[in-house]
Amino acid sequence: MTDYRRLRVALLGAGAVGSQVAALLRKHADELADRAGAALDLVGIAVRNPDAPRDADLPRELFTTDSEQLIVGADIVIELMGGIEPARTDILLALSSGADVVTANKALLATHGPEIFDAADQVGASVYYEAAAAGAIPIIRPLRDSLAGDRVQRIMGIVNGTTNYILDRMDSEGSGFDEVLADAQKLGYAEADPTADIEGYDAAQKAAILASLAFHTAVPLDAVHREGITRIDKQAMDAARHAGYVIKLLAVCERLADAEADSPTGEAISVRVYPTLIPREHPLASVHGANNAVFVQAEAAGNLMFYGAGAGGVQTASAVLGDVVSAARRHIAGGVGVGESTRANLPVLPIGRVTTRYQITLEVSDEPGVLATVAGILSEGRVSIATVEQTIEPTVPTEAEDAPGVARLVIGTHTAREQDLSDTVDRLAASGVVGRVVSVLRVEGN
Repeated sequence: MTDYRRLRVALLGAGAVGSQVAALLRKHADELADRAGAALDLVGIAVRNPDAPRDADLPRELFTTDSEQLIVGADIVIELMGGIEPARTDILLALSSGADVVTANKALLATHGPEIFDAADQVGASVYYEAAAAGAIPIIRPLRDSLAGDRVQRIMGIVNGTTNYILDRMDSEGSGFDEVLADAQKLGYAEADPTADIEGYDAAQKAAILASLAFHTAVPLDAVHREGITRIDKQAMDAARHAGYVIKLLAVCERLADAEADSPTGEAISVRVYPTLIPREHPLASVHGANNAVFVQAEAAGNLMFYGAGAGGVQTASAVLGDVVSAARRHIAGGVGVGESTRANLPVLPIGRVTTRYQITLEVSDEPGVLATVAGILSEGRVSIATVEQTIEPTVPTEAEDAPGVARLVIGTHTAREQDLSDTVDRLAASGVVGRVVSVLRVEGN
């Protein structure tokens, strides 16, 4: 091997991703040195328990419980512990010590990103986080670098593999939510406590990161509207299929013109995560299994799509190692790190000011005048009907032969403001003609 300058690499965490990163750093040391222009010496791995079983065979002498000592002597620190603390403290220590940081910690970046990036700017270091938003899919670098001269208008992303696996199987097999979730847990796609995935928390963290990059604006996590998939049932899937849609949990980030926006340009952004109806001919509709995909619409570049594995130890390790090589090249070239651009400072709109289309499913009495009443309530609420489909639900015979049956109305709307739609649905529920609001789903992608 060529006699390269040697860079000391410290690894924090040796779980599914960390173990693979360590193994690949050792296995492909010569190739990585050729690409980086520097030998990457893994000098230690900080863990809570050095004797715990690992996914890769690694020398026992690499492990330590003293993360502080390991960090202070490193040129590049890879943080793969996850969570907020001690990850935040360790990353700030690494930056203050002059090291570049590589992390896959979406929760930390979504909640403390500005603090971390500011700390990096103060010392001229860089933070790399390609693996934080969509696993092996290269999306961070394209947004931060390749599209830096363009204006991103919209991002729609399937950024959580667990929910995509569940919804895909419910759609293709007609399986129930609980059944598929149990299978996902057996296969390792879902945790024993799947709340972060199925309630949309994981996707919301990634949406905050993507929106911050795309719109050069710091997006706090609490500004991201979040809904999960636990209310999606077989009937919702059947109705979507019949109407030519598929249901996906989407992260939607978009630039909007808003007359009420507190912005010199009259622009604002919306960042939201919720189950969405997508036309079956849309590229995102064909994303199956636990895969992820991010669909980007830019003013000059047009439509771009990034697709691949959104999780997995070795897949995510690929993105981490790409960042490690980038960090090493920066060390060799010298100079200060490239900071994050958040100077646009666009306001983030509340969900009530967003406009989109909807599919509303109602259970009503099957009797004359009900549809007219429903249509009137929608019209009063400034919600325009595009399509209506009615089906009669089977009922149990009763002694009252003239008792009305139950009908199900599936109403597609034209574009409406979220607050108007929400208020209208409340009025429908209280109207006396609607027995139950079965579901309200947004329609995106056309």
